[in-house]
Amino acid sequence: MKYLRFQTSGEVCFGLLEGETITQLKGDYLKGAIEKSSVTYDLDEVTLLPPVEPSQVIGIGLNYALHAEETGKPLPEEPMMFMVSPSAVIADGEKIELPNMDHRIDYEAELAVVIGKEAKYVKKEDALSYVFGYTMGNDISNRHLQKKDGQFTRAKSFATFKPLGPAIETELDPNRTGIKLSLNGDIKQQSNTSDLIHSVEDLLVKVTEVMTLKPGDVILTGTPSGVGPLSPGDQVEIEIEGIGKLTNAVKE
Repeated sequence: MKYLRFQTSGEVCFGLLEGETITQLKGDYLKGAIEKSSVTYDLDEVTLLPPVEPSQVIGIGLNYALHAEETGKPLPEEPMMFMVSPSAVIADGEKIELPNMDHRIDYEAELAVVIGKEAKYVKKEDALSYVFGYTMGNDISNRHLQKKDGQFTRAKSFATFKPLGPAIETELDPNRTGIKLSLNGDIKQQSNTSDLIHSVEDLLVKVTEVMTLKPGDVILTGTPSGVGPLSPGDQVEIEIEGIGKLTNAVKE
């Protein structure tokens, strides 16, 4: 099932996406309100919103073997965690803004895990039961500031640096699904989550050892090899098998 948030006539709504048709739900799907109403919309009739409003966004660095290889860094023995401001999240179709034009700012296609219920000290065998579903994220990163600061929060938290969406897919094998990113129509990243160093289950175990996750919180699971810089006017499209496409332009 594919769930999304959208706005129409100034109202924020929750819906079920089937093909190009949205059926409005009678409430918030993260609160268990998945009963359909009789109201439907065509996808192009509404304004899409990020599918969740996370209280926490947790990033994972160097979590694809080939990406670690291209950076020349050793494989991390444990997940490399960092925090990102939720204020950086934008929706499918919104524009990415590059505030420091003299800095290198990269795209990063990522599978995003959406938490469905409170999670703390999760056991691996139960981990996926805490997941509501999966969506797509672009973990845009200012490399200049990342290197200067020696940590990632500032470099990854600028407004518009976390496109997310458009929908949450609840039926997906998170550890065996294709992922790719195209820049201006050219494929730059193409991999499969089978290349993850730390599985989604392992990430949930390790993250919840440190912090309590709430419904709607997001874990960005890392990016494949092939990262590269963005420029004004670029068109970025991320596609994850079974979820769909996340498309954003860079503001000129």
